[in-house]
Amino acid sequence: MNVAGQPTRTLWPAPDGRRVEIIDQTRLPDEFVVVRLDSLDAMAHAIRSMQLRGAPLIGVAGAYGIALAMQIDASDAALDAATNVLLATRPTAVNLRWALDRMATHLRPLAPTARVEAAWQTAAMMADEDVVACAAMAAHGEPLLRALWQRHPERPVQLLTHCNAGWLATIDWGTALGPIYRAHDAGIPVHVWVDETRPRNQGYLTAWELGQHGVPHTVIVDNAGGLLMRQGKVDACIVGTDRTTRTGDVANKIGTYLKALAAQDTQLPFYVAAPSSSIDWEVRDGISIPIEERDPREIHAMTGVAAHNPGFDITPARLVTALITERGVCAASEAGLLGLFPEHA
Repeated sequence: MNVAGQPTRTLWPAPDGRRVEIIDQTRLPDEFVVVRLDSLDAMAHAIRSMQLRGAPLIGVAGAYGIALAMQIDASDAALDAATNVLLATRPTAVNLRWALDRMATHLRPLAPTARVEAAWQTAAMMADEDVVACAAMAAHGEPLLRALWQRHPERPVQLLTHCNAGWLATIDWGTALGPIYRAHDAGIPVHVWVDETRPRNQGYLTAWELGQHGVPHTVIVDNAGGLLMRQGKVDACIVGTDRTTRTGDVANKIGTYLKALAAQDTQLPFYVAAPSSSIDWEVRDGISIPIEERDPREIHAMTGVAAHNPGFDITPARLVTALITERGVCAASEAGLLGLFPEHA
């Protein structure tokens, strides 16, 4: 995607090939700042503090965190320790575990002397694969938006999204926003209602990147979505996912479940863009997914007032119209997913 007209990814190796540079998302939308990370601890902090965030992105970031760790100590013990440090940063998004397992599986059979180069090469390959997967999801999701437009060609397609599932949440293209970008580029008029997404306000990241790409959008408070749906101002909802069970339940940013309920009540499609790296084939029921509890100070700074700050909620498969994956669109069900990913049967 473009930043001020320049093609930009969210994460890339530094010119020296031994450090990593990222867009500091805690500084957006007010400032565009690039931060250089030179150690495992720096990467873990960046993930934990949400300098970089989004399930696909933190998976790739975790892979690069292993590469940074291997430069200091490439032993088995160091590999295990680095994996544990990174895995503890964000417990809900399964992409992180998926990426760390893949790195460990690839590196463990190698001699320690070969692990540094292999780690950097594998992390770079995973970054490129994420771009390809997101581009494929965009291609598979665009016809859904085109069909909505063909019902009312006299006006833009009105879409509602929650949190940020754009290119800032991935290496490039995005998950839920990918089909929107592709539709916009194809000349399909779209307008996006952007949930503010408290308490971290990731909706402003969505608004920033939509603006960079020239996509019309309007930021709304989180609780306005149901009203807009009732008023006929929304044609469909499209969101991302941090973990999807093999039966189609979806863990996504807190507030997603409420949007899905409102969409069902108003008979609107509720689409979820779900890359295969976010599918947890070992879990059948979303209620068993661990929910990250974030710092209560994100909500308020009042002393003596208790606060509960879960980062995610679970949307049951029955509320999901379809899943958009890099292999195609399917029903939010075990049969639907296995139809696209038969190797997990």
